[in-house]
Amino acid sequence: MSGYGHEGEERTFAPLPPARGAAFTRTWWGHSWLKALEDTALDGQQLKAGRRHARAGAVGAVSVRPGRITAVVKDRDGTAYRSDVLVREFSEEEWERLLDLAVDSAGHIAALLDREMPPHLVEDAAAAGLDLLPGIGDLDPECGCEAWDHCPHTAALCYQVARLLDEDPFVLLLMRGRGERTLLDQLQARSASRAARGGGGPDDAPEGDRSEGAGGMPGVSAAEAYAAEFLLPPLPAPPAAPDAPGRSPSLDTETEPGPGVDPAALEFLASDAAARARRMLADVLAAGVSTSAAPPGPPSAAASRPGTVLTVAQDAVRLAAHSPVPWIAARLASGAGRTRGEMDLATRAWRFGGAAGLAVLEEEWVPDTEALARAGARLAEAWQDDEPPVLRRAGARWTVVGAEAQLRFGEDERWWPYLKSGARWSPAGPPDRDPATALATALAAGTA
Repeated sequence: MSGYGHEGEERTFAPLPPARGAAFTRTWWGHSWLKALEDTALDGQQLKAGRRHARAGAVGAVSVRPGRITAVVKDRDGTAYRSDVLVREFSEEEWERLLDLAVDSAGHIAALLDREMPPHLVEDAAAAGLDLLPGIGDLDPECGCEAWDHCPHTAALCYQVARLLDEDPFVLLLMRGRGERTLLDQLQARSASRAARGGGGPDDAPEGDRSEGAGGMPGVSAAEAYAAEFLLPPLPAPPAAPDAPGRSPSLDTETEPGPGVDPAALEFLASDAAARARRMLADVLAAGVSTSAAPPGPPSAAASRPGTVLTVAQDAVRLAAHSPVPWIAARLASGAGRTRGEMDLATRAWRFGGAAGLAVLEEEWVPDTEALARAGARLAEAWQDDEPPVLRRAGARWTVVGAEAQLRFGEDERWWPYLKSGARWSPAGPPDRDPATALATALAAGTA
């Protein structure tokens, strides 16, 4: 990775899933990126083909480094091409000017730390002769298909990068020549140097312009306090969650249990409580670090966290969904007044969506006019590049004409895929905000 800007400054992003339906970008800086692409390309049909490639998930892992983004893009026939898009790097002198602008305003730093591109930083940089966002002609394509202009492959790469920029504007700054860690280190050093010289912190203001706290003492703006956070030494790492929940004590002893007490059932409940306690601990530890630090758990974990109250019938399904022992599932089904077939469907729904998934299976609701309008708009967006399926609607359940597949529109406005199994509709997968993705899940389950 060395040889590009600062040592090691290259990031590789795993391939993104297909982008069905909605627009590729939701942020103003993502829109600016795509506008630069659309203003640069000479052939609108090539852009349209690239957009279809990106929607179909044809773009592989994306490598981002100073001055260049790279990915392998596949055509519909499977032919793969290496595609590159070049972006001009800033010079050392330009970076010095940009760092000065960033450290002069706590709001700039606070926005970047919050994974946003502050408009005022872009405006200030433009006033200083620096164009952070690309303009016409700034996205220079190179592709193995040997096209001389933007082809479907480089266009698809740019559309995919717009999605990356939505999540992290530091990707754009890396293209311009500085990675996140280097940039934050340089801002930290610059801020510390300014403070040591008695120059104060970001957003210096005359004494009369400073906010006042209790007793007339000078105050500190919230933006400044937040922006200064990364200057503090990091907290020690939290303790790691145990790899597995503790083992419940064995109740198989020589002492006879009391009337109505089933030792095996108690052991099962104790094991379940230990597993839930470990998930709670993992949630607490993850909240102090990042949501990605939590060990993976079942989809229903959120439905059994503190603050969520389950009915007896719901908790019976939750316990059965996690039980590998047939006699326990049978006993829970009997206690909940369900047949084994009903319990099997209920546990399948629970594994895909917890209490919400169970409600979608067993309860019917009629969306109001506004919810139906939003659902209709979402459906129209989902197939804007393809022929939409014919759906027969009954309340919140929309069945595909000519296929044993169904979409159920939940009260949380997610789409749940269902597949007909015999005389019953069965959950086919987890829900999705995009109806096209949910329907693809149902259809794939039908061919599995």
